[in-house]
Amino acid sequence: MTAYAFVNLTITNPENFEAYREKAGMALKKHGAAPLHVSKEAEVIEGEGAAPTVTVILTFPDRDAAKAWIEDPEFAEVHALRRGAGVSNIILM
Repeated sequence: MTAYAFVNLTITNPENFEAYREKAGMALKKHGAAPLHVSKEAEVIEGEGAAPTVTVILTFPDRDAAKAWIEDPEFAEVHALRRGAGVSNIILM
């Protein structure tokens, strides 16, 4: 069953984020994932706190594929680039 991941990124290091973007596609492709929607226009319409800089909805073939993507040691450096770009929260839905 298709799984979705909701990614919130608050970018504080644009250089790291650009380096991450260049490599992220390989990691996603390996695990059958693809971005369903990407936005730089997130807006908080209920609740408190600032909206993230970038939001992404990723699709995966299933929950196991999503977990394999985030835990894949081959792409640890890619995930480290994302984490080094600012605050990164990923929610598996």
